[in-house]
Amino acid sequence: MIAKVNFSYLLPICLVATLGGLLFGYDTGVISGAIEPLTACFHLSDVMKGWASGCVLIGCAAGVLLVGPISDRFGRRLAMFLAAGMFLASAIGTALPHDIWTFIFFRVIGGLGIGIASISTPMYIAEITPAHIRGRMVAVNQIAIVGGIALTSFVNYFIAKSGDQAWLIENGWRWMFGTGIVPALLFGLLLIPIPESPRWLIEKKREDQARRILEKVGGPEFSNSEFASIKAALSREKGTWGELFSAQLRLPLLIGVLLAILQQVTGINVFMYFGATIFKNMSASTGVDAGLLQQFIINGTGVLFTLVAISTVDKWGRKPLMLVGAAGMGFSLLAMGILAQILTDPAAGSGWMLLFSLLYIGCFSLSVGPVTWVILAEIFPTAVRGRALGLATFFMWTADYFVTQTFPIMDAKDSWFVAHFNHAFPFYVYAVFCVALVLVVWRMVPETKGRSLEEIERSWSLKP
Repeated sequence: MIAKVNFSYLLPICLVATLGGLLFGYDTGVISGAIEPLTACFHLSDVMKGWASGCVLIGCAAGVLLVGPISDRFGRRLAMFLAAGMFLASAIGTALPHDIWTFIFFRVIGGLGIGIASISTPMYIAEITPAHIRGRMVAVNQIAIVGGIALTSFVNYFIAKSGDQAWLIENGWRWMFGTGIVPALLFGLLLIPIPESPRWLIEKKREDQARRILEKVGGPEFSNSEFASIKAALSREKGTWGELFSAQLRLPLLIGVLLAILQQVTGINVFMYFGATIFKNMSASTGVDAGLLQQFIINGTGVLFTLVAISTVDKWGRKPLMLVGAAGMGFSLLAMGILAQILTDPAAGSGWMLLFSLLYIGCFSLSVGPVTWVILAEIFPTAVRGRALGLATFFMWTADYFVTQTFPIMDAKDSWFVAHFNHAFPFYVYAVFCVALVLVVWRMVPETKGRSLEEIERSWSLKP
């Protein structure tokens, strides 16, 4: 049965939840424009500069381990409240420090918020949304993440243009972090009226409240069928770590961890570092401001193709998008690697590098970016969903940290890799991981389009 969805009730709820994704992107992206004046303000060494940038990932990894038990015991809504509070504390604390260690402390707090939001937001949306539109609604969260990064880029750009270099070093970067206060407050206030996840309410024996929410979402018939399905599924679940690591859930847990790792090791974050060089070369030859050009083209491409993903994920399915996107990313990376290896003057091939860069970002935004979160939000049983998502996302942030640390080694001017591959080696490595992602999706990931969360859960018990 396809429910007749009450979008006037459901859509505002999901949009409020996606503010967690926007803050996820905002807090992740703000450091890119602030790191250079921050370094000058506190006279940071290269090691401390790297730590000031990367310490947020430590908070992210801790946050995803905390959010599972918190959301499973106290609810998805409270977890999002907690994330909003941490975003607010981080925005205030990173705008006012008088020493680098205070700044780092509050960046780690912000990382905790990112880790919690990265799980609680897609999980909440998946649990309150009917199956036939769930992919689109969860993928909207990726638009919010990309939009948060884009918003941060524009805010950073215009703050940097608001004063001279001395002002930017002394106060400008503080405004970059301080602007996060507004969306954090808005997120916390708008969470007050939204309901709790009906699946979590049923698990906690608050069944009348869950029925009312389900009825508002899809009507009485949908409420009755969904309620019965959720009850039947929960009767078979214990909601413990032991259940998560049981033989029945071994396959979905392996799929979740592999997808989380492969989303990062295919190079999306490091790619942005190389993109800066491309746009710098273009700026030198065209006279167009490199910072503004990068924000319009890179972020615009990400938003555009994420919109395509939202419109197609419930029509074409999760697997086709993932397979096409991962293959396109691999092709783009291979092409960029070949160009980087054969060109002695990077500016000479900047047009082609731009083309393959946009193709790579488009393919990621169409598939691996949003659809990975859709699949992760769908494949785990209700009672252990928080713990499972926390574990998978812990591996995601760990992989992100590993990639961030290894890229400078592979791309250092005096390294063996550059001597033999001329800056192409990282692209080849990430292309190989794209091939691995194609194989994992093709052989292991089930198609979940149009299936209820309980139907997906039952399917694991049928696996040999």
